[in-house]
Amino acid sequence: MVKIIDIHCHLTFEDYDSDREQVIEACKQELKGVVTSGVDPEDAKKALELACLHEGFVFASLGLHPIHVVGKTDQEIGDYQEFISINKRRIVSIGEIGLDYHWVRDPIKIKRTREVFEEFLELSKELDLPVVLHLRGTSGGEAIEDGLKLISDADIKKAVFHCFTGKPQLAERICEEGYYVSLPTSIVRSKSMKKVAKRIPLLYLFTETDSPYLSPKEDEKRNVPQHVKVVYEEIARQKKSDVETVEEAIESNFERVFGVEIKNRTVPPD
Repeated sequence: MVKIIDIHCHLTFEDYDSDREQVIEACKQELKGVVTSGVDPEDAKKALELACLHEGFVFASLGLHPIHVVGKTDQEIGDYQEFISINKRRIVSIGEIGLDYHWVRDPIKIKRTREVFEEFLELSKELDLPVVLHLRGTSGGEAIEDGLKLISDADIKKAVFHCFTGKPQLAERICEEGYYVSLPTSIVRSKSMKKVAKRIPLLYLFTETDSPYLSPKEDEKRNVPQHVKVVYEEIARQKKSDVETVEEAIESNFERVFGVEIKNRTVPPD
């Protein structure tokens, strides 16, 4: 029985333009479901189309990546938020949204991204949808710390810290607040992520690839959702558990947080 889930990837990106359908069909052989994230208005439309084409397997999350905020007017952002509201029944979450101190360093631009981030947090509450957070700093966990405070102040009930790169102590604080951390395929190269996998209860963990980025294979430029299995394996290894236990926990978390019950699928024999 197929059970593994990739809760965050970008199947709409140009990296898959030459073989997108083949990649998705290959995913169906190994995964139970994937969430593709729309990062701006145009990408959002593509994400919805893909989710429609592969209903029940590809799910869409719509947000505005912080690096795309500055180039948008208030009117454009308002129109996009209206688009998301209209399509609320076709999506499973708002995201990715957040703060990026790596690419956005100008204080005025940081202020702008923060304001828009808060707007999208309010939108998630209006639509009663969980948020998927992009929080990236130059070093340490400044962006994660700031993001945690903002969602807590906004009284957000369900939040996933996508591609978590912070320290285990910070991950523990996030879980104490009732939020979740998602570990990517780059866990194979990260001692800190492995410590997070060991210390955080399965009840608060998710698994992702952030495809086409962060391939676990150093000689492979493009990541694919199937590689999420390395995250399951590493979590099981760190917890001295078995992969099946991790699979059951992540599936339960997905259904609880994203409000989606994925139908069981059996991969047909070769």
